[in-house]
Amino acid sequence: MKSYRKELWFNTNSRREFINITPEVEECLRESGIQEGLLLCNAMHITASVFINDDEPGLHRDFERFLEKLAPEKPYSQYDHNGYEDNADAHLKRTIMGREVVVAVSGGKLDLGPWEQIFYGEFDGKRRKRVLVKIIGQ
Repeated sequence: MKSYRKELWFNTNSRREFINITPEVEECLRESGIQEGLLLCNAMHITASVFINDDEPGLHRDFERFLEKLAPEKPYSQYDHNGYEDNADAHLKRTIMGREVVVAVSGGKLDLGPWEQIFYGEFDGKRRKRVLVKIIGQ
């Protein structure tokens, strides 16, 4: 069995952003040379997420509205965590959207559904953060 590990780095221009990282993850898979196995992709920060969904701008706006209703950014004083920081909402949003995805690798390709794409979700951006890609198989 082979193993591959790579870190992808992101620095968003805004506090919240959704980035389609499928091409970068596919490049990792090509670099690994693994044809059959499993790919794990996870955010290495507690205010960011990796998830699978459709790459449709209206849906991304819906995610933003949905998350803001559940865990509004302001007022900062509504959160106990915000005594030292102002990002409690980002921690909650990450919990809702999830930490990681696992995707089957078949025939050297990501075994995704017809509209599925892998996204990095940033909820407390404007600084450098990383995503881990780990692939095991043969």
